[in-house]
Amino acid sequence: MKRIALALAAGLVFCTGSAAAQATWPAQPVKWIVPYPPGGSTDMLARLVSHKLGERLGQPVIVENKAGAGGNVGTDFAVKQPADGYTIVMGNIGPISINPALYPDLPYKPQRDLAPVTMLMSVPNLLVVNPSLPVRSVQELIAYAKKNKEPLDYATPGAGTSLHLAGELFASSAGVRLTHVPYRGSAPGLNDTVAGHVPMMFDNMPSALQLVKAGKLRALAITSTARSPQLPEVPTMAEAGLPGYEIAGWFGVLAPAATPKPIIERLNQELLAVLAMPDVREQINAMGGIISAEGPADFGRYIAAETDKWGALVSKAQIKLQ
Repeated sequence: MKRIALALAAGLVFCTGSAAAQATWPAQPVKWIVPYPPGGSTDMLARLVSHKLGERLGQPVIVENKAGAGGNVGTDFAVKQPADGYTIVMGNIGPISINPALYPDLPYKPQRDLAPVTMLMSVPNLLVVNPSLPVRSVQELIAYAKKNKEPLDYATPGAGTSLHLAGELFASSAGVRLTHVPYRGSAPGLNDTVAGHVPMMFDNMPSALQLVKAGKLRALAITSTARSPQLPEVPTMAEAGLPGYEIAGWFGVLAPAATPKPIIERLNQELLAVLAMPDVREQINAMGGIISAEGPADFGRYIAAETDKWGALVSKAQIKLQ
């Protein structure tokens, strides 16, 4: 009986201490892991939101870029951090929903090891080319690729991203040969496409938009089902001659799976408040993003559906990383 009483007392102390820690959270800065380099869509969104989130929490929210392996390195790092609310990670379609099908030895399982917090936004993708490439439409690109003796190179922010699959889907739909050139994020891939080292690229609209508007890249098509108000003259892939072609990216916040629910709920509430701010909404709209503002339960269901969808596509298309 004495041992039982001591065990109960110890458990009570632990629960009391845990509750107190949650009540005082956050008592120190929060790390926001971005699994890509600075300059891409994922990084841009995190930096837009992090300052406002920090102001609401009363503690700085510090963005840390940990790039590599199509987002796997930074995501795995976040999974392995203490589940105390002081580490969150920006998740997107690649490391959360596509990579489980592409990497048989993935060191984490997103739906087991991460707790959804808030889905922030979705974005269409763009097919862009260097202006020196003698094509001004998707059909001209297809004809050019078919005449070329060697497969055309296309850049993406990394293997396993939705942009990688966008290229694979384009190649199979158009009947052309392409060679995937993965980069460690959008910025270096865009730089090489602008410089002409790679003739074409698939990228999220937020990171490519200003380069298109500046004339440094030419947008041939958008991968959503509708045109974007930001680039109304750019046709959808379906309009450009590839019916049924649709791929969109998305971005959301997750935390290590055992993070206490009260902290998850507080984070969600504060993130939703940030997304409701007029200046934040204006900047996301200017980037070509669509605010989603889904909470933990809806975001979790969305991740499950996306994982099933992309797993089936990877299997059907027999896409393998080289």
